[in-house]
Amino acid sequence: MKKFKGFSVGGVIAGLAVVAFIGIAAYLIIDGNNKATNFNSYDFYSVIEPTKDNGNIGDHVKGDASAPVLIFEYADYQCPGCASINPRVNKAIEELNGKLAVVYRSFLLSYHQNGTAAASAAEAAGLQGYWKEYADKLFAEQAEWEYASPSERTELFNKYFNEVTNGEGDLEKFNKDLASEAVSKKISFDMGIGKRINVGGTPAFYIDGQLIDWGNPGEIVVNGKKITWESVRSGDDFVKLLKDIVAAKLDN
Repeated sequence: MKKFKGFSVGGVIAGLAVVAFIGIAAYLIIDGNNKATNFNSYDFYSVIEPTKDNGNIGDHVKGDASAPVLIFEYADYQCPGCASINPRVNKAIEELNGKLAVVYRSFLLSYHQNGTAAASAAEAAGLQGYWKEYADKLFAEQAEWEYASPSERTELFNKYFNEVTNGEGDLEKFNKDLASEAVSKKISFDMGIGKRINVGGTPAFYIDGQLIDWGNPGEIVVNGKKITWESVRSGDDFVKLLKDIVAAKLDN
């Protein structure tokens, strides 16, 4: 296959074809009604494995899925708050050294023009084992792609894929998967859960079914212990809050 500046011709053509698909699928994904899915059969506060309902794409987990403390994050790759909090989440997971894992689910905001495409790209990268690397890349480079035209977005997403895979990923498969039914079902499934637990905005974090309202004064009860905060918008304060939650959860 002929290469051009790091891209295969077939991959670029496939990427351009994705544009029409994303436009058609965006409303169906964001709607999140999933009328054929029996959501009552799922525990929203545990790691959900691959099933026919989520396109055989299970939950994405940052950290060790067997960690004793799980926090659930609902986010949109085009959300500025999600981008700013992402490195803090990664920092907390790293510093807590196996005690905390964060389960990530997409919750797309309808006014983000490239949010659906970004989520689809992250899922497609995940099918080749690069979800976390690609998700981190999307957040880090958000300012570059968030208002890109469809053709510019395709080029950027392909570039990111080549970068996070060190040129070893299958670009044609990436573009094919990006427009696949499986990826659409996964995002729609995540949206369906978010709507059923009344996610009101992003990023939204939950522990034991309780919302960690990180941008406002809040209170939760963890392991019988009350944890309160005024606001944790700064990165260090948010990392400290996560550490306090983990400490309370593990305190016997």
